[in-house]
Amino acid sequence: MQHVKTVKMLIVDDEPVICQGLHYTIDWADYGVEVVAEAYDGYEALQVVQEQKIDLVLTDIRMEGMDGLQLAKELKLRHPQIRVIMISGYEEFEYARQAIKLDVTDYLLKPVDIDELVAAVTGIVEDIRNQDIRADGSSKDAELWLSDMAAHYETSLAKAVPGDLVNGAEYKLMATQLEKFSNLAASVSEQDLTMLQHVWIRTVRESLETSGIRQVSVFVHKNLLLTLLMTDQPRPKRQWEEILQAMLDAWPEEHRLYGAVSDAYASPDQTAAICSQVRALLPYYALEQRPLLDREYKSEVDNGRVLHDFDSADMVSKLSVALFKQDADMLEELIDGMFRFFRDQRYLLTDMVNVCDELSIMLRQRLRQSGLTQLEHGLERTIDLEVFNHPDAIRLAISTEVFDLLQLIDRVGIDRSFWIIEKAKKYMADHYLSDLKASEVAAYLKITPSYFSNIFKQSTGKSFSEYMNELRINEARKLLLTTQDKVFEIADRVGYKEYKYFVSVFKLYTGMTPKKYRVLNIKE
Repeated sequence: MQHVKTVKMLIVDDEPVICQGLHYTIDWADYGVEVVAEAYDGYEALQVVQEQKIDLVLTDIRMEGMDGLQLAKELKLRHPQIRVIMISGYEEFEYARQAIKLDVTDYLLKPVDIDELVAAVTGIVEDIRNQDIRADGSSKDAELWLSDMAAHYETSLAKAVPGDLVNGAEYKLMATQLEKFSNLAASVSEQDLTMLQHVWIRTVRESLETSGIRQVSVFVHKNLLLTLLMTDQPRPKRQWEEILQAMLDAWPEEHRLYGAVSDAYASPDQTAAICSQVRALLPYYALEQRPLLDREYKSEVDNGRVLHDFDSADMVSKLSVALFKQDADMLEELIDGMFRFFRDQRYLLTDMVNVCDELSIMLRQRLRQSGLTQLEHGLERTIDLEVFNHPDAIRLAISTEVFDLLQLIDRVGIDRSFWIIEKAKKYMADHYLSDLKASEVAAYLKITPSYFSNIFKQSTGKSFSEYMNELRINEARKLLLTTQDKVFEIADRVGYKEYKYFVSVFKLYTGMTPKKYRVLNIKE
């Protein structure tokens, strides 16, 4: 009977009562999880990770000392195999954005829903167990060793190199993939896909053997074959290119085979580090469909590419309006425009996915704030770049998610006046420094002032004047701490013509006068 792995989890929060609640409220053993320790800040958590085998860290984002984001950064650097679930009490886009960059597996908002947390953890447990399944007993030691190198775990680095791999004069590592794999996977059975993989390995092996190159190949993903190439004597770079291009050209199937190859290296001990470098080359294929990718091509592309940031916040606002207007044509135009931007700016697949993941989080947060409570708090899905290895596939994935949201909004019947309020908020944010009146906003929206006041209060929970005061006081707080302007000058700059009225409103919102606020916060 096959051993079922128990996932080791560490809980991190600077409030012991929360740690204990997360530890004991759920019977984690029922889900294949053992809570091995609790830690009360990031530093303590890193110490636990050093001393014990940890698979999963469940951490708060805001803590004294080292916070959750710093902890995730250190874990990514020192222990990249450890999965992280981040818990935040703040629906702020910046936190979600940073979490994505740090490869956080899931991002949950307080108060944490037990079912949601269990679903996130059990999904990770299943993924970890799947990764732990190695080739069966008939697999060669060399294939198992190469699989371990591809995993790039710290424990892999200490693995002894199999004897038949140590006598090469020169090594290269190659990663090959099938183009537009998501289309292929959707059109064939698992059995057909397995047969295709056999053809794939045979094509690589026979082509290389013809050129006198020894090789070991292993699938680390159903669309990613890693091949370690070995020669008894060094070969010129040009000869390597001809051999590998001939191998790719020998592929007999309809879906094109392309690959990324490392520079030559002298020792198989370097293979673990080189695995990640080679895999990072594969997203460059989408730029020009170059079949053989290497470090020189990457450098050439990177030197000629200036990546301009995509305005995710603006896109979220426009998507929200289109969703609540139930305007499918507008959604298509927005998504088309986004991918035209990606193409014109020469975005890599990884760049596209980062933007799409950020959009997914920001859009779902915006919709939840607007009453669509049926949405999950965490990341809806992750785009597997080994499967969705083409811009059209990524576009289809994000388009499917957006149109699923469109249907959900239609089904639950969220108030269609939302898009009016979104337009009003944008106008108010652009004009709040002037003496803006509710009647002016209503005129801009082409609705009556009384109707505007009514739906604005229903949507935001605040009156027009309360909302405007918040905008202005927040700006005043920034100016008090970042400029040397006098208080009466700041009052005028944020739209208050009467100094005394500004002071009274400021005190109402902050509990102190502007002068006291400046003194206390600058000292801090």
